[in-house]
Amino acid sequence: MIMGIQKPAWLEALYTQKFFVSCSIHETAKKNEKNILCLDCCTSICPHCLQFHRFHRLVQVRRYVYHDVVRLEDLEKLIDCSNVQAYTINSAKVVFIKKRPQNRQFKGSGNYCTSCDRSLQEPYIHCSLGCKVDFLLKHNKDLSPYLRTCHSLQLSPDFLVPPDMGEDEMTNETPHSTIVDCDEPMSSSSGSSGSENMSMMCTEIVRKKRSGLYVCGRSASKVSEEDMATSMSRRKGIPHRSPMC
Repeated sequence: MIMGIQKPAWLEALYTQKFFVSCSIHETAKKNEKNILCLDCCTSICPHCLQFHRFHRLVQVRRYVYHDVVRLEDLEKLIDCSNVQAYTINSAKVVFIKKRPQNRQFKGSGNYCTSCDRSLQEPYIHCSLGCKVDFLLKHNKDLSPYLRTCHSLQLSPDFLVPPDMGEDEMTNETPHSTIVDCDEPMSSSSGSSGSENMSMMCTEIVRKKRSGLYVCGRSASKVSEEDMATSMSRRKGIPHRSPMC
């Protein structure tokens, strides 16, 4: 980066690249929206492109009220984000990338964005990263004191990997599903019937969420005779007849 007005290449790409559009390289693939920025290539990519950028610095771009946002934790590794108002999405703080102008005929008391006059909470003075960058370039003429050195930046653990990606594409990526078996049998007491001694396996149910994947464990330790009888009575094909005299 040249000292002065010019922005670093990754910052310019973050502001100008289009996100949440279909990837032209993977047109026929599912989940092909571009929601990742490669900081080294300065281009937006989709999850299927990860195999070509696995050793690059990557940032996930998200959507919030129809605007592009990035996790504050990720941006703080690249640039000083102090005085930029953050918002919470799925327990993670995010920052808007671009300006969000808000026309106001009359200003009341309180904080307003230095670039687009949007009403803010105390003590923030910028509503987006773009507003802060423009403010710094206008008044300080130099961004270098606010930029931070970052040699490695990977996607967050909750990043959702498309289920149709092949094994080669999944190399060095977090598995998107897991099934774990538990061989420990149920605890049983002496004198119990054979049905109580049956071993039950522990399984994990993998559920999808918009922000990623989480695993919900389910286990069973003991089944009573009453529960077993109730379960058996619900089977199809078992007749219920009155005893014959």
